[in-house]
Amino acid sequence: MSKRAAPTADGALIKRARSSEPEGNQQLAISTSNDERQQALMRSVKRTSSLDAPIVSLAGAHSAEILNCRFDPSGQNIAACSADRGISLWRTYPPNTNYGLLSTLHKAPVLDLQWSLFSSLLYTVSADHTLAYTDVTTGQRVRKLRAHRGIINTLDRTLAGGAGVELVATGSDDGTVRIWEAGDEGGKEPVVVFEVGCPVTSVAWSADGANIYAGALDNEIHILDLRKQEQVSTLLGHSDTPTSLSLSPNGAYLLSPSFSSQTIIHDIRPFSPSPNRIHRVLAGAPAGFENTLLKGAWSKEDGGRRVAVGGADRTVTIWDVESGKITYKLPGHKGTVTAVDFHPKEPIILTASKDGTLLLGEIEPSAI
Repeated sequence: MSKRAAPTADGALIKRARSSEPEGNQQLAISTSNDERQQALMRSVKRTSSLDAPIVSLAGAHSAEILNCRFDPSGQNIAACSADRGISLWRTYPPNTNYGLLSTLHKAPVLDLQWSLFSSLLYTVSADHTLAYTDVTTGQRVRKLRAHRGIINTLDRTLAGGAGVELVATGSDDGTVRIWEAGDEGGKEPVVVFEVGCPVTSVAWSADGANIYAGALDNEIHILDLRKQEQVSTLLGHSDTPTSLSLSPNGAYLLSPSFSSQTIIHDIRPFSPSPNRIHRVLAGAPAGFENTLLKGAWSKEDGGRRVAVGGADRTVTIWDVESGKITYKLPGHKGTVTAVDFHPKEPIILTASKDGTLLLGEIEPSAI
């Protein structure tokens, strides 16, 4: 390493990165203080992703709170939906362009969205009681269904076993969960209607597509059997309404935050060692008093070793699943963090907030 001249009153001593380390994978921290006693060395930090910087802000597309955000299955694109009735489309990697803003699909706030697992469709549901299928390559709406008699809070999709058909489940304030055949050839009527009996706040498919989990206002998670077309069981443990449901990458666990600020990981394996099927109870993400349907997520690039939930304290809390301990408390937003998602291939977390912005954050890879 070559030496440099001693620091002057308006500069800082600089330590060069080792030549064996690639320049593009370093993040530099610089001291701008003129006080020699406060001047610090420039320190190189190991980067863990292909983002331009450890934190990237995606702003300017929405004029109201963002209610959900998701990476597409490839991790190259991001979709976000908002109370301003718009859906924004972004590139994950530099230059992080906002290449689409769909503002005419719905006539009320867009409450949830999902990318298709195998096609260019984006599924969205709204407070206007409708479910829309949109082709993101053209920006054109392929189909719009008046799917429920009340506000539609949530949706999820799965591939029907062996048939190659994508099914969409929607949950509504009208107390029903409805199953739809997706694509432009799907029917206008639901395949199945499940009567839950109270407003449904969240739905998630099982890994094999045989069951739907539905969180509802009665504080329970209802297990609905698609083949039998009836409820077969419930998951208990919450003292207040579950706000979202997210299935682990291996299909064995179900993440459910709630209005009580308590987040539960349920063991949904056929033969669970836990009689009450509660694998972990996590605390640290305050739900606040606004009754926001906070969306949680599992990490994907490490097989589900971590989970994350946003909170009313304007931070994102990330826990280690095995220990139940908080590993990150990420600030940056100016409002409640409403939704989070993990990148499918890199240690990157995406967050959305009531401040109308998205943040991409780089985190350390899990220790294997």
